[in-house]
Amino acid sequence: MVDVLVIAGSKSDKKIADDALAILKEFGVSSDFQLASAHRAPDKVEGIVRNTDAKVIIAIAGLSAALPGFIASRVTVPVIGVPVNVKLDGLDALLSTMQMPDGVPVACVSIDGGKNAAMLAVEILATSNPGLKEKLAKYRKG
Repeated sequence: MVDVLVIAGSKSDKKIADDALAILKEFGVSSDFQLASAHRAPDKVEGIVRNTDAKVIIAIAGLSAALPGFIASRVTVPVIGVPVNVKLDGLDALLSTMQMPDGVPVACVSIDGGKNAAMLAVEILATSNPGLKEKLAKYRKG
């Protein structure tokens, strides 16, 4: 069982995934990393998200950034989208990530914001984990 699944749509997104995974590790949050594209391998993405027991999913994608929404339409856990700067300063990915239809929410962090995505995942998990909430409070105090 893992707390957070980090899934990236492309190998070029690995650096951002690594940023997120480092924060999760720092907080002692269990995680898994997968690489799969919603466009090139939708069946693979579907299999990954349907079979995970993660409590939160971080989805990292650029260009049309369909991955976060694709995942959110198939799961009932929080999905955090990380738009990636590939073209147009990442604005295309940002808008694709945040403009979701009613009933398919995706939380959206900053462009290339893997660290913030992990922090948001930690905050979500801390709502039901007093130990994690304490770690988060200490982190914030510096």
